[in-house]
Amino acid sequence: MFLLNLSFAEFAALFSVISAGVFALYLFDRSRRRQTVATLRFWKPAEFPVQMNQRRKVQQPLSLILQILGIALLLLAIAQLKWGSRERNMRDHVLILDTSAWMGAQGSQGGILMQEAKGLALAWLKSVPSDDRVMVLRADAAATPATRFERNKQTVERAIRESQPAASALQLGQALRFASEFQKLHSESSGEIVYAGAARMGDVDVATVPANLRVLPVDGPSDNVGLRRMGLRRSSTDPEAWDIFVSVKNYSSSPRAVPIGLQFAGSPAGTRTLQLKPDAEMEATFTYRTRANGIVEAKLLASDPFPQDDRAVLEIPQQKQLRIAVYTNEPELLRPVLSANPNMVATFQAPAAYQPDPADTDLMILDRFAPPQAPKHDTLWIEPPAAQSPVPVSGQKAAAKLTRWTEDELLGAGLRTKDLEIEQSVTYRPAGTDIVIAESDGAALIVARPGAVKNVVIGFHPIKTRMRYELATPLLFANTIRWMEPESFRRWQLNGGHVGSVAVKTEGKVDPSAVRVMDEQGAPVPFTMADGEVRFFTNQPGNIRVMTGDRDYSYSLTVPEVGDRVWEIPQKVRRGIPARPVVGASSTDLWYWLALAGLAVLATEWFLYGRHRMRVRTATVSTMPPIATDGARKAS
Repeated sequence: MFLLNLSFAEFAALFSVISAGVFALYLFDRSRRRQTVATLRFWKPAEFPVQMNQRRKVQQPLSLILQILGIALLLLAIAQLKWGSRERNMRDHVLILDTSAWMGAQGSQGGILMQEAKGLALAWLKSVPSDDRVMVLRADAAATPATRFERNKQTVERAIRESQPAASALQLGQALRFASEFQKLHSESSGEIVYAGAARMGDVDVATVPANLRVLPVDGPSDNVGLRRMGLRRSSTDPEAWDIFVSVKNYSSSPRAVPIGLQFAGSPAGTRTLQLKPDAEMEATFTYRTRANGIVEAKLLASDPFPQDDRAVLEIPQQKQLRIAVYTNEPELLRPVLSANPNMVATFQAPAAYQPDPADTDLMILDRFAPPQAPKHDTLWIEPPAAQSPVPVSGQKAAAKLTRWTEDELLGAGLRTKDLEIEQSVTYRPAGTDIVIAESDGAALIVARPGAVKNVVIGFHPIKTRMRYELATPLLFANTIRWMEPESFRRWQLNGGHVGSVAVKTEGKVDPSAVRVMDEQGAPVPFTMADGEVRFFTNQPGNIRVMTGDRDYSYSLTVPEVGDRVWEIPQKVRRGIPARPVVGASSTDLWYWLALAGLAVLATEWFLYGRHRMRVRTATVSTMPPIATDGARKAS
């Protein structure tokens, strides 16, 4: 026998305080009270008994005992007195409900596996004694508590019914460790850890199996074939082509011939058929030419019990060409440099055809030419006249030897040439916000000026000096144009996969401060960098964008993740729903009987003594004597 709602000390303290108060009321002096009135003419004196001084005592001990007994019974009802053993009957159980993506597969009973797991979990819940507490733990890539330890079975049942398959694979070992540690930290008497699901896992193995584990197994299908990954990147040989990679895995124990269809913007773009061995993964490759943006969809053309992983979708961004207007009298000097990149379209015109804001232009190059009106677009100035230079000229320098290049990440990328002598160059006086790209003994030869309209000024003609034989010449033009129009040089890599941990292998040296990871709403996603990889984790399907300088990695994490294998349940682990309560007989609730008994005792006390006290109180009130009407008439 034990108290559930109160400890014995709390019960004893409450009972002592209330009993002492009741006892003090019984010792209270019930003699007549002194009343002050205006006159005694209309009152007749009552007959007072002889006053005797004696020790106070309880005049109605049976009434006091009945009231204290009734209060004690009501307090025991509030404290929820139970018949049984607290240690033997009250347990805290953890129900691990499998909510991995695989639980959305079709089961043998016509519904999905999640429905079967819910049915088993609800049937097990009915076998749990009413005194026990249950916590629901939803398990996929992460173990997420859906409830705390609850004695209210309706709350637990609601959490079970509201559970739905997620998009990640089951990490059963992690869920079992979480349940065991949670029981140790937050439970005085641990019950069972119950797992309900198909046990298709994404982790390698379950290191340790808790001794109190019970498994409610759900039989899942075994003949699934699904997409694992999808990737797109620009072809290294054709700037208008995309190389598309689709990875498919056969989860069944028999070989399968799997046809794959590819569509772009709803139109067929290619088909392949893969011959997959049991538990094998293969990759199909496609090539598609387009500069337009649109939706690329890869789809398995074979049916299986888990159609959610038969389709992957990626959105191709539009690849725009950079339109450059070149105003020069010697177009043959710049044509080789500007035609090397297929993403740039250069139009060569004479200076007389200059327009400050042409509609079909993204960038301008002015070769030894000063326009009458300032250009409205980003402009590269090559040896401009001193009077019209956007950066003030400080002088001339003969035999200028290049001694230093800028350390700016974009403008100085790859520029390492030193001690190169320029026959003749103009030097400039940069402002505080200007970037000096190249200098000779402290004199600025090439200056970049940021702003709403970006300008880069070169004090010499690179193709008409010894620099035309150096690798620095094409790099200087490429860096300058990329600094002005970075989106035109952005290299995209599109990936389709599943939620969880993602590692992005970066190319070249990447500045961690320039790395940005964000979701499709633009909110930042936490990430780390190690060994040339950007790593992040997400358990929600969606699109993640990783930007590292001029590279853009887009991840469409919408393909459900299926575990690689099914866990083999050890023989020692209990299975199925128990035939009787999982931890023995339940304790018996006594509170309603105690409440009824307490009310009955208090009602008896009032019937025996309460009505009598009311009659005595009424009888002791003095009444007004009748008025002598006859005497009044005589006096008149």
